[in-house]
Amino acid sequence: MPRFPARALLSACVLAAATLGAAPAPQPGSSAPREVLFVGNNWEGTADVLASTGDLAKVGRINVIPDKDERLREIYLNPVKLGFFLGIRATAGEGHDQFVDDMYTTPDGSAVVASRPSFADVVSLDARTGRINWRFPVAGYRADHMALSPDGTRVAVSASTANTVHVLDIATGRQVGSFTTGDKPHENVFTQGGRYLWNSSIGDVTSALDAPWLDWTKGDRKITVVDTQTFRTVRVIDMRERLDAFGRPDLSDAVRPMSFSPDESKVYFQVSFFNGVVEYDVTADRITRIKELPGNPATSTDRTTWVNDSRHHGLSMSPDGAKLCVAGTMDDYATIVDRATLTEAAPVPAVKPYWATVDGDGSACVISESGADRVTAIDFATGTKRVSVPVGDHPQRVRLGHVPAGWSGPAAR
Repeated sequence: MPRFPARALLSACVLAAATLGAAPAPQPGSSAPREVLFVGNNWEGTADVLASTGDLAKVGRINVIPDKDERLREIYLNPVKLGFFLGIRATAGEGHDQFVDDMYTTPDGSAVVASRPSFADVVSLDARTGRINWRFPVAGYRADHMALSPDGTRVAVSASTANTVHVLDIATGRQVGSFTTGDKPHENVFTQGGRYLWNSSIGDVTSALDAPWLDWTKGDRKITVVDTQTFRTVRVIDMRERLDAFGRPDLSDAVRPMSFSPDESKVYFQVSFFNGVVEYDVTADRITRIKELPGNPATSTDRTTWVNDSRHHGLSMSPDGAKLCVAGTMDDYATIVDRATLTEAAPVPAVKPYWATVDGDGSACVISESGADRVTAIDFATGTKRVSVPVGDHPQRVRLGHVPAGWSGPAAR
């Protein structure tokens, strides 16, 4: 093999990179943002930031409610806002205020954007200073789940009491679009590279009318799919019809967490009151399989005691699409499910696991244990626990994001 002088080889590589349109090399002194996991501590109003892989070591923490006193003044001076604020505390909050539901970061890691249910808003926080960059009050009186567009420029948020989803520019907080949903919009998922946005509405999960025959009282629940350029509805999916056709009229049609297969031909989702997973074929428009997972003998059979109508709440999929990770919220475990056979691995004990996210390298599922104030990583390949890390009060959503290189928390002010 012929040998070339090092200088000539370097010049050839530079020329080839330019010819192929490769991105320029980082400038001296510049550093790429660090990938991390954000854990939203809902009742505390903080987000713990952890290493995205391995031991999930603590990186830092950010206060999501630096304007708490100001927001409370506004609420206590408005009787209607105060009524909803106290209602959230008494129902969905289980006696606590809900200060951080969901969060994403800007691609460069300079800011984290969070939805705050009790404050009915979305805020952008400067990662370096902890100060608020912008604030967007949602329609109605409660903010809920969000979704980040694949290009990282837009964030969608459910305004759960207004039956509306807002789509915001992540840099400015300006609304770029919105659309109407069913009752109590919840989960949001972008598909086809951001061309479409799916929203599932879950209806009233705070009423005590939880008997199966009273499920119809929960409201208008459906999946709404919109075009993200026009925000016009392109498809509405009523899972009541599909569940009935599959022979499961006993199951609720309130679609909770959703996870798409890599080719987006299948959707896997959880529904209220059910300890299991439903498989839906997007093209055929029908439910193809339903997997019921084991119940915990210690779980109360009184459905009114299940948190916000959840039995299992938290679902993610390995990047190769081979495995599902299921959070068995009221049954106090999580498990890895083979997608081909729908067989489950041995349960991993967990205390009220509330969410499931794939870690940075895709080899593990990270669940939030809201009843134990910790997150736990479970190996996709073996179905066994890797590590648990303590976090703040009542962790719920866990999301991958970025922070600036060398970041360890907002600078002291």
